[in-house]
Amino acid sequence: MNKHLPIIICLSALGLVACEKKGPVERAGQKVDHAVDTIKNGGEEPASDKLQDKVDEARDKVNDAADEAKK
Repeated sequence: MNKHLPIIICLSALGLVACEKKGPVERAGQKVDHAVDTIKNGGEEPASDKLQDKVDEARDKVNDAADEAKK
């Protein structure tokens, strides 16, 4: 097993928690970028975009949970 894997996982989790919520303009810009990447890829969504979508979803869930915990 890779001895660096736990460090990578911890840093990734920290990065998700440390990120702030994205504003509507930034989210719209990402959607445009996503559409352009899909068109460039012949209509197929690139794997990197799929991964980024999952990271964004996880970050949003963490931020929502943190906001709920503050209430």
